[in-house]
Amino acid sequence: MTYKTFVTKPEHIQREWWIVDAKGKNLGRLATQIATILRGKNKPTFAPNTDVGDYVIVINAEHIVVTGNRMDDKVYHRHSHYVGGLSSITLRDQLIKFPERVIGLAVKGMLPKNALGRAMFSKLKVYAGETHPHKAQKPKVLEL
Repeated sequence: MTYKTFVTKPEHIQREWWIVDAKGKNLGRLATQIATILRGKNKPTFAPNTDVGDYVIVINAEHIVVTGNRMDDKVYHRHSHYVGGLSSITLRDQLIKFPERVIGLAVKGMLPKNALGRAMFSKLKVYAGETHPHKAQKPKVLEL
């Protein structure tokens, strides 16, 4: 008896567009489910060395929910690469100024840290409000 191993090739990949409403959703749980779709782990053709994932559009990013004191305890750091260039901002302030970054950074941390992960992350589109410019792709609503 012989078994044939299926190898995913670019012509086998069929990408879809999904839209997720983040209003009232928990940040961590939402990010894990989005990362799963971006990687393609929900498909039978999943291979860890191939980008088979779908596109994900997240709307209402400013209305996510976190538990406990995380709004004030979680701090995002970035550095300008100059001496004394460390900037810090809390989750509460980040949601006011740049709500798209919160979901983006949460999902980015759950993807592979290599060129494949960067390609997967580029398929994530996050918007603070309800409007988005991807109507032409006819995204399907994804209930999480």
